[in-house]
Amino acid sequence: MGSITGATATRPHVVCVPVPLQGHITPMLKLAKLLHHKGFHVTFVHTEYNRKRLLRSKGPNALDGLPNFHFETIPDGLPPSDADVSQDAASLCDSTSKNCLVPFCNLLSKLNDTSSSNVPPVTCIISDGCMSFTLDAADKFGIPDVQFWTPSSCGFLSYMHFRHLVERGLIPLKDWIPGMKNIRLKDLPNFIRTTDENDIVLKFVLHETERTSRASAIILNTFDSFEQDALDALSSMLPCIYTIGPLLLLADQIEDDNLKSINSNLWKEELGCVEWLNSKEPNSVVYVNFGSITVITPQQLIEFAWGLANSEKPFLWVIRPDLVVGDIAIVPPEFVTRTKNRGMLASWCPQEQILKHPSIGGFLTHNGWNSTLESVCSGVPMLSWPFFAEQQINCIYCCTVWGFGMEIDNNVQRDEVENLVRELMDGKKGSEMKKKVLEWKTKAEVATRPGGTSYQNLDKLIAEVLLTRNV
Repeated sequence: MGSITGATATRPHVVCVPVPLQGHITPMLKLAKLLHHKGFHVTFVHTEYNRKRLLRSKGPNALDGLPNFHFETIPDGLPPSDADVSQDAASLCDSTSKNCLVPFCNLLSKLNDTSSSNVPPVTCIISDGCMSFTLDAADKFGIPDVQFWTPSSCGFLSYMHFRHLVERGLIPLKDWIPGMKNIRLKDLPNFIRTTDENDIVLKFVLHETERTSRASAIILNTFDSFEQDALDALSSMLPCIYTIGPLLLLADQIEDDNLKSINSNLWKEELGCVEWLNSKEPNSVVYVNFGSITVITPQQLIEFAWGLANSEKPFLWVIRPDLVVGDIAIVPPEFVTRTKNRGMLASWCPQEQILKHPSIGGFLTHNGWNSTLESVCSGVPMLSWPFFAEQQINCIYCCTVWGFGMEIDNNVQRDEVENLVRELMDGKKGSEMKKKVLEWKTKAEVATRPGGTSYQNLDKLIAEVLLTRNV
């Protein structure tokens, strides 16, 4: 992957602003690394809350950065806290949209004061689609602002149609979102399911999507053949879209160990997971992880536990300390005793590395977009238990369009978990899903190789948008 410039003084300078939640930080950091590798000076913006978490999880040097790759922080506007959990998404969205513009503009002014900043002037911004206050900053400083919407294209398309659904009184017509077939109201992002017209998250989504047309371009972490119908529909609404995914396959091509060492995990990883997997047979282990935000009830935890135990399959289960609503996540002692020779529990792990491990045969997931893409790129079929946002529509696509997923009912029961795990690992359906996911893995690899659509789109994004204000 070639670079665009050598001399520091002439480097274009991109400021990357993710939503301060793990699932948004991870893909933005991959994009930032790719742009640095292409010759950009990168400033990556964390919140002060997450800065503390990263220093706790990764050590005191976690944010030292590299030459031409620096970290900065701004406040999120919420009351100070030293907690080590994902912040409430609704409160975070509301606060950042109201409180972050002024400190962000102050940061840009500081960076542009080249006499003291020792960095090139800022030439472009890449912000999460849900951090649209950056559009106002871009206008003030006269630079392009590209929005990176981190959901799937089908999820993003759903959000773009929220306004129409509100205006129509939520009438569920068949095929009522162009580009999506046979989608039911219950399949759409759960933010629409409210009886309160002043619901904070609904108002936030409407506000952010309505501002999207102001962006210089839109980035989506997907590849064309994966979501063609949704992308066609989106392109008629927002013509300047660049599909540059899966980002993890593009980022894997970077051969810079220093850049690879920059990590964004907000939880401390338990590295013993890989050693444990090394002792297991190929395609024998079920990997269970519900992501960084999903919370479950104590009863749901118990049902999942006994479903896994009764399946008799080896499993690696990531249980965050804050996984259970308002309580400490503790599995029954009898479950631990029964599964001690074939189960491992961890509080967090390096998921991309885990999914690539040859012993992993299936993934029980919440169907967040990062997890979905990581599973596809590793050739691992899925059991889906979507929790919120666009995870439900990702699940529907995995199960009915792409053919490598099966859904667990929201009201989780141990018998269903047991039966679906057995089918995933040993059944005919599981075998068909494995074949399908390997086909999509190949297509994703083709898209991200030199000459592939996503590979080319990254270069086009740089040339056509990000360098239009080059110094």
